[in-house]
Amino acid sequence: MNTTNAVKPVKPTRPAPSAPPERNFASKSVPRHLARGAVGFGLIIGSIVLVPVAGPATLLAAPLALIAFRGCPTCWMVGLAQTVSRGRLERQCTDGVCTIAKTHPAARAPE
Repeated sequence: MNTTNAVKPVKPTRPAPSAPPERNFASKSVPRHLARGAVGFGLIIGSIVLVPVAGPATLLAAPLALIAFRGCPTCWMVGLAQTVSRGRLERQCTDGVCTIAKTHPAARAPE
């Protein structure tokens, strides 16, 4: 008795692509962002410089810099660019192509 399986294999379905979450590393103001950077870089530099004086335990201060940076130093630099350009640049996407353009002075939110 010959029997064949007539069931077609099911193709795996992918979920619909969703928009990636927007990353925002900006601060409320440039001086506040620069203060966070000073604390972060101070913690990193201080923890390395103090190793000969206080021992390797001072390296435990370096991970605290990640809190000040809201990630790594690169994240802090991206946040600085976002903070400086906030309200001055605008992303415009049409037909899957995104560009960055200056906002009109009348369209800017009051600072």
